[in-house]
Amino acid sequence: MIAKSGLRKLILAVAFGCVSLPVSSTWAIAQPARPSATERPNLTPPESKSRPRRQPIRLILPQLPKGISSPGGRRYGGARRTGCPKDVELQLTALVPATESQPTITNVWGLTSVERPILWFYTPYNKSSKYPADFELLDDQSTPIYKTAISLPNVAGVIGVPLPPLAVGKQYRWFLNVYCDREGQETPIFVEGVVQRVNLSQAIQEQLRKAEPIQQIAIYANNGIWHEALTTLAQLRQKNPNDATLAENWKELLTSVGLTQFVTQPLTVASEQ
Repeated sequence: MIAKSGLRKLILAVAFGCVSLPVSSTWAIAQPARPSATERPNLTPPESKSRPRRQPIRLILPQLPKGISSPGGRRYGGARRTGCPKDVELQLTALVPATESQPTITNVWGLTSVERPILWFYTPYNKSSKYPADFELLDDQSTPIYKTAISLPNVAGVIGVPLPPLAVGKQYRWFLNVYCDREGQETPIFVEGVVQRVNLSQAIQEQLRKAEPIQQIAIYANNGIWHEALTTLAQLRQKNPNDATLAENWKELLTSVGLTQFVTQPLTVASEQ
C-alpha cells in the first residue's frame, strides 16, 4: 500500500516537471537582452531638449522724440589736452546710446521715465588724481539750471550720477567735465548728451508693477527706456556682485549699444562734493 502511494507521487512529480519546463523556457526566450552601458538609450526627457533659450537683453532704440532733429553730443572724451594722461586704456565715456543722423553728427541721447534718473559714465581717472570734476545740466533753452562737483571714485570704473528733478516732455542737455589740471583752469575733457523724460503707457506701467526687478530690465529695454534699464541692472549688480546671470545681462545690454569694452569695469555711484 505504501509502495503504490510512493510510486504514484513519483509519477506525478516527473509529469509536472516535464510540463513546466517548456513554460520556463518560453519566458526566458521572450526577455530582450539588456543593453550595455554604451548601448543604453538617451533617457533625457524630450521637453528638456526643446526648452526655449532665454532671449538676450538689448535696447530697442526708439525714434528721436519730436523736437529733437539732431541732438548731437559727445560720447567719448578726448585725452590730448595739456596735463591729461595720454596712456589711459579707455577714455572718459558716457554709457548712453549713440546714433548717426549724418556722417559727421553723432547723437548721444536716451529716455528716462522717472523724475530723478541716474546717468552712468566710465571714468579712467580716480580720486588719487585729484582732478576736479563736475556735472552740468541745461534746459531746452540752453540755460544752465544745475551744476554740481563730482567726487571721482577710488578706482577707475563706471560711476552713476543722480540728476535733479526733470519735467516730462522736456529735453535736457548734460555735460560731465573732468579738469586735468588740479586748479580747474584748462578746458576740461568732457562728454555731452541729451536726456528726455517721458510718461509710460498704462500697459507698460502694469507690466512693471507685476514684474520682478530683473524682469523690469527687459521691459524698459524693449520699450526704449535706456536709463532705467541700465540703472535697474547696475543697482542689482551692486547688491549681487557675484551673480552670473546679472553679469551676462550687463554684458548683453552694454553690447547692444556698442559699449562692450566697459562690461568688466567696476561699478560705483558718484557722490556730490
